[in-house]
Amino acid sequence: MTGLRLGYVPLIDAAPLIIAQELGFAAEEGLQLDLRRLGAWAQSRDMLGAGLIDAAHMLVPMPIGQALGLGPRLPAADLVMFLSHGGQAIAVSREIEARLRGVGHGFDFADARAAGRALRRVIGGGLRVGVPFAFSTQLELTSHWLAVSGFAADEVALITVPPPQMADALAAGEVDMFCVGEPWASFAVERGIAALLLPGTAIWTAPPEKGLVLRRDFTEERPDETGALMRAVWRAGRWLDEPEHRGLAAEIISRAEYLDLPPELAERGLNGRLMVCPDGELRDSPGFVAFNAGAASFPWRSIAALIAQRIAIRHRLDPVPAMARAMAHFRTDLYRQHLRPAGAALPGASSRLEGTLTEDRMVAAEKGQMILRADGFFDGFTFEPPAAASSPN
Repeated sequence: MTGLRLGYVPLIDAAPLIIAQELGFAAEEGLQLDLRRLGAWAQSRDMLGAGLIDAAHMLVPMPIGQALGLGPRLPAADLVMFLSHGGQAIAVSREIEARLRGVGHGFDFADARAAGRALRRVIGGGLRVGVPFAFSTQLELTSHWLAVSGFAADEVALITVPPPQMADALAAGEVDMFCVGEPWASFAVERGIAALLLPGTAIWTAPPEKGLVLRRDFTEERPDETGALMRAVWRAGRWLDEPEHRGLAAEIISRAEYLDLPPELAERGLNGRLMVCPDGELRDSPGFVAFNAGAASFPWRSIAALIAQRIAIRHRLDPVPAMARAMAHFRTDLYRQHLRPAGAALPGASSRLEGTLTEDRMVAAEKGQMILRADGFFDGFTFEPPAAASSPN
C-alpha cells in the first residue's frame, strides 16, 4: 500500500478525496490517503510547492494564476482533473436582505438577472464582497454577474476571506456579501446573519470549482501513483453523483476529522436543497453540485483559456500568451492516459466553445457517445478558445 499526502480545505467539494479514502476506492488502487485539513488556499498552494503534500484540492483558477507568474515562485503544478462543478452560493447580510425584500425581491435563488437588478437598485454606493482567494471561481462568478448587473469595477471591493471565516467576516461588518463553497454559506444562514441570494449555477450553469492538482515532477516521476490516485478519485466522484449516496456522503464528510459540522449542513449542499434565510425558507437548486456526471471531471483546456484571459486582463497581461501558458497546465493528456483504462467517457477534443450548451447534450466521444452538462451563462456569454486548444491530447 502506497501512502500519499493530500491537502484539502473543509468544503463539501472535498468529498471525492474523503470518499475515495473512506469507502475503499483508494485501497482498491493500492493507496492509503493521508488527508490533511488546511485552513486557507494559500496554504494548499505553498505546501504542494514545498513537497509537504503530494496532491491538493485546489480552486480551479489557482494553478492558472501560478502559470501566469502571479504567485510565489514554486515548482510547476498541473490540474489533472476537476473534482467538482458548482457548489457555490452568494450570501448577503440581513440588512441587504431587508432592503431587497423591501423592493419586492422574492429570493427565488434561481434568477441571476432579477437578483442583480434588485441588488443594483438597493446598493447606492460601493459593495464589499468576500471571495475565498484572488484566483477563484467565486471571484470570476461574482465579477461577471455584478458587471452585467450594472456595477462598475471601482464600486466593488473584492476581499479575500478563507471559507470557514466568511460568516465571521459578515458578522463583523467586514464584507456586505460573499460567494463561497458550501457548507459555509449555509453555516452563515444557520447563525442568523445571512440570506442566500443565488447559487453559482444561476450565473454559470457548470462553473468548474475545484481541481486535483499535483506537481509536474510528481506526475513525471511517479506515473503509476498519479494514475491510481486519479482513478480512485474518479470512482469516488461517480459514486457521489448517485442521489441515494448523498446522505451517507454528508455523514462521512461532516465527521470531526473532516468538516466538523452538523451533517444536515453538508447534506443541504450535496442535495441542492438549501435554506435561503434564517426564517426557514427552503429552495431547490437542481444540479447545485456535480462531481463526475456529464464530463464534470474532464479538465477542458478551453476553461483554462477562458479563466486565463480574464485574469490576464485584470492584471494587465497579454491575454494571448497567458491563455497558452494556462492551457499547458490543464492535463487532458494525463486524464485520457490514466482514466481510459477505468472506462471513463472521453470527449473527442480537449477544448470546446464555452457557454453554448443551454441543456445537457449527447455528443460523440472517443468511443461511442457521452453526455455533456449544460454550461450556459445567465447573460448568454460565450467564449471561443484559441485554435491551439483544440488538440485531442
